[in-house]
Amino acid sequence: MIENATPHQLAPLERLLAERACERLILELVRRLDLGDPGTVCDLFTPDGVWEWPYDSRRIEGREALRAYFGGRPADRLSRRMCTNILVTVDSPDTATATTYFATYRVDGYSGDAIVPTRLPANVGHYEDTFRKLDGRWLLASRTLILPFGGPTAHVDEVDRAR
Repeated sequence: MIENATPHQLAPLERLLAERACERLILELVRRLDLGDPGTVCDLFTPDGVWEWPYDSRRIEGREALRAYFGGRPADRLSRRMCTNILVTVDSPDTATATTYFATYRVDGYSGDAIVPTRLPANVGHYEDTFRKLDGRWLLASRTLILPFGGPTAHVDEVDRAR
């Protein structure tokens, strides 16, 4: 950090490293949901971290609640999230915010033995994230889902019939 700097005056390299750490955190969350162990998403949040969807008043708070929420997704769910336009703003040496646009392709009933025919995304929206740096590590403090386009999760049989 710049000597005698205020929190908003970060050295360019320090700001760049913070932005990259937060961006990587967003991408790691998506990887864990789609390709890893969804229950471990909670480890990317602060101990008091929050995931919320204001539309239906859904609010999941704390690592154990987040573990249960994300770990409780159906075992036969196939999903891929496409994230783009990730804009991280570093507010201080220990806080940042981000906006990330996404589209989610998702079906239930997937057995892993075939390619699922393509259809429109189940959801398109963006996330509003806040980050805190704790013990030298950037973590999500909150993630708010903004979902202007969404629908029910299709079942593999429904997708096959739609072809």
